[in-house]
Amino acid sequence: MKSRITAGVLALSLVAGAAQAMTVQEFLTTANGIPRNPTALLRSDTRRLMGEFRSAVQTVRTEQTAATAAGRRPATCMPEKVSLSANDILARFNAIPAERRSISTTQAVREWMAQKYLCPA
Repeated sequence: MKSRITAGVLALSLVAGAAQAMTVQEFLTTANGIPRNPTALLRSDTRRLMGEFRSAVQTVRTEQTAATAAGRRPATCMPEKVSLSANDILARFNAIPAERRSISTTQAVREWMAQKYLCPA
């Protein structure tokens, strides 16, 4: 029963994420238009990017939880708390080759977390 509920939550989060998924290029284009000063937090674009990134991390975390609950090896083993600065995020997204920047922010986060938080074999 628990695995069905987890699978349902995962499916809903994937559908919701797909409906609003932003590409890495869109994320970077928007981020480049935001001034780097204390008033940046007051901008709607900043809040939208923060929400997009939070949503991507939550989707990856939900996938991790669902895989574990189903007895599968998860793609990532993120700790409960992941702390990343805006500079970390922008540096990582800017490191993605231009020809791959059409991937969603969720996919970029998925790849990043799988690389950063490897699961033991």
